[in-house]
Amino acid sequence: MRAVAVALVVIYHLFPVMLPGGFIGVDVFFVISGFLITSLLLREHARSGRIALVGFWRRRARRLLPALALVVLVCSSAAFLVGGDVLVRLGAQVLGAATFSYNWVSLAGDGGYFSAATPELFRNFWSLAVEEQFYVIWPLVLPLFLLLPRAWARAGAALLLAAASAGWMAVLVTSGFGTPGGDLTRVYFGTDTHAFGILLGVALAFATTTVLGRAAPRTAPRWTGGVGALAIFGLVLLSFLAPVDGVATFPGALVVASLLSAAAIVAGVWPGSRFGRAIDAQPLRWIGDRSYGIYLWHWPILVLLLAGLQGTGAEAGVPGSVGITALLLTLVAAELSYRFVETPVRRHGFRGSLRRLGRALRSGAGARIGALTAGAVAVALVAGTGAAVAAAPAVSSGQAMVDAGQRALAEVDAPAAPAPSPAESAASAPPAPMPGVPSDAGVPRPAPTPVTGDQITAVGDSVMLASAPALLERFPGIAVDAAVSRSAWAGPGILQQLADSGQLRPYVVLGLGTNGPVDRDALERMAAIAGPDRTLVLVNAFAPRDWIPGVNTELADFAATHPRVFIADWSGAIAPRPELLAGDQIHPDSGGGAVFADAVGQAVERAEEHRALLAYEQELRAWRRAHFTVGREFE
Repeated sequence: MRAVAVALVVIYHLFPVMLPGGFIGVDVFFVISGFLITSLLLREHARSGRIALVGFWRRRARRLLPALALVVLVCSSAAFLVGGDVLVRLGAQVLGAATFSYNWVSLAGDGGYFSAATPELFRNFWSLAVEEQFYVIWPLVLPLFLLLPRAWARAGAALLLAAASAGWMAVLVTSGFGTPGGDLTRVYFGTDTHAFGILLGVALAFATTTVLGRAAPRTAPRWTGGVGALAIFGLVLLSFLAPVDGVATFPGALVVASLLSAAAIVAGVWPGSRFGRAIDAQPLRWIGDRSYGIYLWHWPILVLLLAGLQGTGAEAGVPGSVGITALLLTLVAAELSYRFVETPVRRHGFRGSLRRLGRALRSGAGARIGALTAGAVAVALVAGTGAAVAAAPAVSSGQAMVDAGQRALAEVDAPAAPAPSPAESAASAPPAPMPGVPSDAGVPRPAPTPVTGDQITAVGDSVMLASAPALLERFPGIAVDAAVSRSAWAGPGILQQLADSGQLRPYVVLGLGTNGPVDRDALERMAAIAGPDRTLVLVNAFAPRDWIPGVNTELADFAATHPRVFIADWSGAIAPRPELLAGDQIHPDSGGGAVFADAVGQAVERAEEHRALLAYEQELRAWRRAHFTVGREFE
């Protein structure tokens, strides 16, 4: 079962297209942990009439800490070599791993939108923290359950707590409660909201105590094989379903995965079960024995590979070659960790392992060299981790650039002047020759004139916010209304507020395509609010997200069917210059901001040329009608 759980999670992370719902493997782990730990404690209590807390925690430490420490030291040191956003908040991550509180530490430092775009090196440790908290608390609480006289009563109490946890998750999801970015991280990472799988495993252990205590018969009931196979099939089928941000998945799919896991465990541990023997076969046994190490290693290795090879996080997509490389490195690292670190400490303990190392130093040359090499590597890894924590930036490069844009806008503290009307803006343009337009005697030629900042209203997302300093420099007096996490759905409401307050200027620049698909109806409403006398400039999007091509196609199609709508080609301008973007490959630095402002400027210039041409053609037609009428009168 551990092999099934870790396979689902690893495939979900390394090859996300294959199993979009593979994250349910975490809930399989939770049920297994609740069942196994409770079963161990119940057997100990049945033998001795007590539970030796210190001994239990010592065994858990031997099992968990060696591999955990190795992964933290190795991957932190590697992150120091890679540098960049992969180091963001590394100190807090190491603290969370060391104190079994990673899920809460991660939530406490969650930056909302930017946390999603920042490659968090040890993000998979959140589930380990939930289990570790269970290991600490459950042995203290178990005696209270044992006060209940019957196994069914104990199982029922655990089920009630599991239902309460799942219900609490559903309540928070329904109420829209989440992290500052508005996502579901709080309800997914929370020990209180995600304890139902562990508690279901606890209830299962209480309910099956009598069955598991029997002498194993030669054959188990026939239903065990069918139930076990159907449960595994159901887990695999469930992992093919993409999650939704609602109770159907949180907690719906997670509860179903937990129930299927419980069914598979019952079928597997039933005395004499053929299903149990089948699922314990190689290579599942090999993977299951190393599942803890595989789970620990796979995510940091993936993050480091993506950061080192293409400067992005997993949210930007995982190329197949990177996924395969990460899988191979994970299996090698997990095997080495299992053989040379985890197994020796589990067998000999921490002090016993140190004594063996000391004896090696006093032994022959070969053993001494090996011991000295191991010590030197350990010192180097500790130093590398310390250097990585010391060098870790407080915020990602993308957030730093957006913060700079916010400061630039805050410095523009002059009260906003009423926006000039489109008619006033056009009237202020002095006539001038217009190259390339045929002339007619006696007809003035309106020409494109420089568009100033006080004629432009810009509404956008964090990309525009990061570009604000360059926009202010290129268009002094421009009104910029930009914010992180903003999508096209928010556009109509913002434009309507600006229009109602008289602050919507003749040129309206919209950059709202980074954070999700663009709805055609939202574009139509924004164009209607701008009205026929204003010019709309749509900034297309550039980001390593799967919806971006669709966004840019939708914007181009909309502009092609609306005469006063133009495209600012930010995507085409920045694509050949990725070095001007932050580590998330989304937000521009100062040089990238200048590219953004130039793209907007070119679009505005094209729009002004188009306006001047239309004005010239309109006046030319009026002159010709007047001239023709006068000629007819003389006839």
